[in-house]
Amino acid sequence: MKTTIERVHGRRVWDSRGRPTVEVEVATASGTIGRAIAPAGASTGSAEAVDLRDGGDAFAGYDVRKAVGSVENEIAAALAGMDARDQTSIDRRLIDLDGTANKGRLGGNALIATSMAIAHAAAAAEGVPLWRYLAGDDEPGLLPLPEIQIFGGGAHAGRRVDLQDFMVIATGAGDFATALDWTAEVYIAAGKLMAEAGKLQGVADEGGFWPAFDGNEDALDMLVRAIEKAGFSPGEDVSISLDIAATDFGRDGRYRLAREDRELSSEELSEMLLDWLGRYPIVAIEDPLGEDDDVGMTAFTARAGNQVEVVGDDFVTTNAARITEAASIGACNTALIKPNQIGTLTEARAALDAARAAGWESIVSARSGETEDVTIVHLAIGWGIKQLKVGSFTRSERMVKWNEGLRLADQLSSGGRLPPRSDFPWGR
Repeated sequence: MKTTIERVHGRRVWDSRGRPTVEVEVATASGTIGRAIAPAGASTGSAEAVDLRDGGDAFAGYDVRKAVGSVENEIAAALAGMDARDQTSIDRRLIDLDGTANKGRLGGNALIATSMAIAHAAAAAEGVPLWRYLAGDDEPGLLPLPEIQIFGGGAHAGRRVDLQDFMVIATGAGDFATALDWTAEVYIAAGKLMAEAGKLQGVADEGGFWPAFDGNEDALDMLVRAIEKAGFSPGEDVSISLDIAATDFGRDGRYRLAREDRELSSEELSEMLLDWLGRYPIVAIEDPLGEDDDVGMTAFTARAGNQVEVVGDDFVTTNAARITEAASIGACNTALIKPNQIGTLTEARAALDAARAAGWESIVSARSGETEDVTIVHLAIGWGIKQLKVGSFTRSERMVKWNEGLRLADQLSSGGRLPPRSDFPWGR
């Protein structure tokens, strides 16, 4: 059988932070190769799959020789002779082989790189691109709407501002290429404005500007100015998306905004964010409350969810059961889908299906520690996910994904058309 797995090889490569990570290469009986690389997050939810790191002094403890060894030994032996097209059985074998709730024995990094490489190998053996293979009998027609960071903060920028991501979404663009064009203009305008104001400090983990703002709201003001300076109408052509990443600065319903030297209750943080929703063109807000703040997240969603996407990241960790539970209490209305957050493609797909069953939207997302891997772009198209969050509009580990979207637009009959505005809470 041409899709029988003949070889699984682990390789130690490097991510965008200059840290080691795991690449897996899978060869099938037909001679085709599938290859994928595990990303890594800086801001992580407590319930997500964990990377296996070596510890010790080398590379500040971030080496992955143990995880590569997991691939070369146990994983390779367990998958030999299996059919690469049977993703569900392969991923189940990986989960059972690891035997832990958080993939910590073999490493979530080893498992997700293997799982994605299997999908690439199966697609190659079938002679089709990954997006086409994942779509099955469905006919993908649309590209995902890009969500792109302009300013980085939180864990991605030395906590120079408390919030993690200040992003834009080209809500008025009709196609993928136009959305990228408009974002590029906003990015350029933001850089000029920050330089003129003496607020430019460098580049954050995901390629956005590392700001020197005095407060979190200053970033919002600057972002609106950048949209206008680029010649666009805020809220019509280009809108704002925020990743609050509240788990990073909150615990037990209390939130410490270090930049502003103040502590807020869950209710006070919600009121601040709701005030922003009324004064700024914000269409999506991720993790507005902490992962342990069910009451706060439910209350916030009840008040804001009919006008914006309330996105669960740390709150649901790409976990189908957690998404179903969140939906049952009325918390969030959109799931962030990060394959490495759960550990296998099968589990990531289950999370997506759970979100759809709940009537939620979904966003497939990269991580702050990224590579040249483009799997998530194919997932977005093949699985029909309407939005894609990659990071900023600079640095090759980000641009390789945006550029892959442009290439894939040429393969689709729609030519890169985006989902209609009416598909989203903020466009209805």
